[in-house]
Amino acid sequence: MISYEVTAFGEPLVRTERETPVPTGDQVLVRIEAAGVCHSDLHIWHGEYDLGNGKKLSMADRGMKLPLTMGHEIAGEVIAVGPDAKGVEVGKKYVVFPWHGCGQCKVCKRGDENLCLAGKSMGVYQPGGYADHVLVSHAYYLVDIGDMPPERAAPYACSGLTTYSAIKKIDPQVFKDEKIVLFGAGGLGLMAILLMKAMGGAGVVVIEPDASKHEAALKAGADTVIDPKSPTFLADVKAAAGGAVWAIIDCVGSSQTVQAGIDLLTKGGHLVQIGLFGGHVDLPTPTHAIRALTYQGTYVGNLRDLQELIQLVKDKNLSPVPTTCMHFSKAFTALVALEQGKAVGRLVLTPEGEAA
Repeated sequence: MISYEVTAFGEPLVRTERETPVPTGDQVLVRIEAAGVCHSDLHIWHGEYDLGNGKKLSMADRGMKLPLTMGHEIAGEVIAVGPDAKGVEVGKKYVVFPWHGCGQCKVCKRGDENLCLAGKSMGVYQPGGYADHVLVSHAYYLVDIGDMPPERAAPYACSGLTTYSAIKKIDPQVFKDEKIVLFGAGGLGLMAILLMKAMGGAGVVVIEPDASKHEAALKAGADTVIDPKSPTFLADVKAAAGGAVWAIIDCVGSSQTVQAGIDLLTKGGHLVQIGLFGGHVDLPTPTHAIRALTYQGTYVGNLRDLQELIQLVKDKNLSPVPTTCMHFSKAFTALVALEQGKAVGRLVLTPEGEAA
């Protein structure tokens, strides 16, 4: 099998050939037909997150080891199964739930493997999707996609799952009655817009500084798109949301977006942060209580969420986000394009197309 690996943080990926693994026990071998390139892959590739004030969170200190095959948005065909694997069929296509836990702790047994303190996420702590094959540790991590194209299904394992989980954290009545404010119209943001429309939300007000992404946000279903560089930015957002901002989903997660979000919220408002851009904010404790604000982080979602999401996509025949497919051998090119902000929607690696 061929994979494209991080062998040194921040350096070009290295093409590696090794023997294709043979599944044992509950394992499943998937021939990868699509692997999404996610913004968090940039942090993994660089080996750190920005905590603000000159502080960094090291991926190596968190247990990540090199060489590493990144890629956690994986879809493809099952081509072999271990003798104990049940519930999957050779020849069928699936999207892979990559957020594995230890499987033994109370958190995992509650079904929240994505929150396990001993996580074993694919593409982070075990080999992922920047390859032509991947060994999945257990059959139950596979979700049947039916006839959905793999390049459409793959982003639901992170981009879709993360935004779906964030939307579910908003009070259902608020979601039904109030327009949701959304920071960012990249791959995550466009996915969030599509899902909020499909889930019956009252509307979406998007905040996006890159004018080249405004049209994509409106096409996805945003009610309006506002440039945060405008001198009347805060007033414009509140007016577009109906006079008060009750809920915000932040797909950026920078010092500026989180601070702006907290400033925008009305009394009793709720900010859910997805993005990992990095930074630091200072929160005055008295006003946080007086304003009854909720500032909540969300980390991907659990297997139940992914199963629900795939069913929703099928039931609603949800339109895909704009997708650019690139050959697997161009994985590093895709990473650089994402880092430079040149991608609109999602970049997906596939075995089709011209190789590097």
